[in-house]
Amino acid sequence: MEIGVTKEREQGRRPAGMLEDAVLAALWQGGRPMSPADVQAVLPGAPAYTTVTTTLARLHRKGLAARTRVGRGFVYSPNVDEAAHTATAMHDLLQRRHDRAAVLARFVSDLAPEDERLLQQLVRHDNAG
Repeated sequence: MEIGVTKEREQGRRPAGMLEDAVLAALWQGGRPMSPADVQAVLPGAPAYTTVTTTLARLHRKGLAARTRVGRGFVYSPNVDEAAHTATAMHDLLQRRHDRAAVLARFVSDLAPEDERLLQQLVRHDNAG
């Protein structure tokens, strides 16, 4: 088995974190409270209904999704927007690294030119205020 390949990937399943991200993306794009069946219908790879339901329940427990009872089931909405969630994940990952300067330098050096320009604009704007 190649390094970094999990048993789930060997069997065609994605790791739980990747599925959580895909489910959150579906909720963000949906723009309305969604049932597990609604989410399942828009996810690539046709995950099982029970897998989607479990993932939504996990997101609810983590505080990333709100759920509201509708009839006998639930509908889910994101509790965080995409930008805030992604920024938090980036901060969390950076906090776990010993050489933060090296990580940031590598991150910036690997940016596409348009993203580098955007980052420079954002830093200049933040320093001007």
